[in-house]
Amino acid sequence: MNKVMTSVVALGVGMAAYNIAQRNNMISGRQMKRMQRKVKRALF
Repeated sequence: MNKVMTSVVALGVGMAAYNIAQRNNMISGRQMKRMQRKVKRALF
């Protein structure tokens, strides 16, 4: 699997998990920002 495909899949999984967590209020604002930073670093 090439890197672009892997990152697209990872982003999709991340977005789904993010939406579920947001709906359930499991994630705080600080954790969210930290997660976004990790995702950005993983992508670029």
